[in-house]
Amino acid sequence: MTWYALQHKPAQGNRALAHLQNQGIACFYPKIPVEKIRAGKRTKKLEPLFPGYLFVNLEQTDPMWAKLRSTRGVIRIVSFANKPAVISDDVIQHIKDSLDTVAEQGGIKPGQTVELDDGPFKGLSAIFQAYDGEERAIVLISFMQKQQTVKVPLSTLAPRTRRSD
Repeated sequence: MTWYALQHKPAQGNRALAHLQNQGIACFYPKIPVEKIRAGKRTKKLEPLFPGYLFVNLEQTDPMWAKLRSTRGVIRIVSFANKPAVISDDVIQHIKDSLDTVAEQGGIKPGQTVELDDGPFKGLSAIFQAYDGEERAIVLISFMQKQQTVKVPLSTLAPRTRRSD
């Protein structure tokens, strides 16, 4: 069997997936956890890795091809020159294997050592404490022989690659 991409209607990926699976079609709809800020609170939500697309595994002789376009939520089969675009098993397997890695990377975790690479504290190491809104972070720095909590722009933080202490 071969993998193909389907384009689904906006905000109807789960609906298309459910209807395809009800028809007995093997599907793959990769999702990753994404942090969003809603009503001033940071929340995690699963979002599609490829918005607007999902993958199906079918033989070209399968009678299900005729039903694909009329499935609820599906717009079209991704094609080039009127031939469905084939996606190799290796690509799909690589995406499946990479999903865990993408989910683990996420953002900066509390307690992680970071380096400030801009602003008045440039060059100092800090310990990430928490996010403060969408564009700022609270970090703990050692400054003047004292631990100080400081709010800094997220753009000034860089994950520390090596330990020097």
